[in-house]
Amino acid sequence: MIRDLDLWNSLPVPALMIASDDTISDINPAAESFLNLSTRALTGAMLWDKVLIQADVRVAFERARTNVSSLFVNDVDVGSTERAPIQCNIQFSPLQGSSGQMIMMISPRDVASRMTLNAQSGKAAKSAIGMAEMLAHEIKNPLAGITGAAQLLSMGLTPEDQELTDLIVEESRRIVKLLEQVEQFGNLRPPLLRPLNIHDVLDRARQSAAVGFGAHMLFIEDYDPSLPQTMADGDQLLQVFLNLLKNASEAGKSGGTIRLHTFYDTSLRVRRADGTHARLPLQIEIIDDGPGLPPDIAGDIFEPFVSGRENGTGLGLALVSKLVSDVGGWISVESAPGRTVFRVSLPRAPKDSEFSEEGEG
Repeated sequence: MIRDLDLWNSLPVPALMIASDDTISDINPAAESFLNLSTRALTGAMLWDKVLIQADVRVAFERARTNVSSLFVNDVDVGSTERAPIQCNIQFSPLQGSSGQMIMMISPRDVASRMTLNAQSGKAAKSAIGMAEMLAHEIKNPLAGITGAAQLLSMGLTPEDQELTDLIVEESRRIVKLLEQVEQFGNLRPPLLRPLNIHDVLDRARQSAAVGFGAHMLFIEDYDPSLPQTMADGDQLLQVFLNLLKNASEAGKSGGTIRLHTFYDTSLRVRRADGTHARLPLQIEIIDDGPGLPPDIAGDIFEPFVSGRENGTGLGLALVSKLVSDVGGWISVESAPGRTVFRVSLPRAPKDSEFSEEGEG
């Protein structure tokens, strides 16, 4: 039971207290209103019987409880036995000082925040993305001129004054990189789906990271060699893994480890926009031993311009979320000090897809 009843009751988001046996021990007024169920109807009931989540998160939830870590699940439909599901973000966090108790917080997604990255969001989203792409392109042109002018000026300056022109060049290039990431959101080209071996793509990303931005880290491969193929765009999937590995590398200290774990899990099912359900059995986890996500942004880490680093753009993980969603996949994160897990779940390729591709030629 929450000690500060006033704080618990004033929380603006639906929140539930989950006991160690997965029963609901307490809920706040916002949760009563959201679920359209009373405290009496919910208290003592099994969480999974009353709160309907259109994705099987129980395995990840139990793992978060065991590891005393937080679990964040974005863009999943949540409802109850008394109300239709709507798209939400969910956060499960351990209650400090308790034995296996967890707090579940539900954040409904409003229309404005959902129109950002999905090409299916309609004309308004396409217009906003197109405008951002156009502005990024137009801003890059004068920046190139500013950079060139600063470099020319530096040739006749003293070392003290050159520090100022070097700063202009450095900051201009940083802005260009940010704009290039913004432009990627304007690429509404649908992914070119074909059968892929996940480990081939993952190895390419690992090799690139190991000789570049992740050279200070130790990479550990923990693969299930029997995994079947997935249907994805190879270039886009490579970008997903590179972004996740870069994020893990930047979080880790020299000598830290990044574990690449793949396995098969038939329990995960998600609800598509058309109301049908899809199985996502292929699991890829990027696990680092860094300090974990900052608690104040962890729940929004896949949103654009949200970053835990001082000079971060906040676009890398937002792009990852978009690319995974575009191929019908799902991404979640579980984080605690010393262990952060980004998990990508992908569909299995049809068993005859490798043959049909040959026949098209």
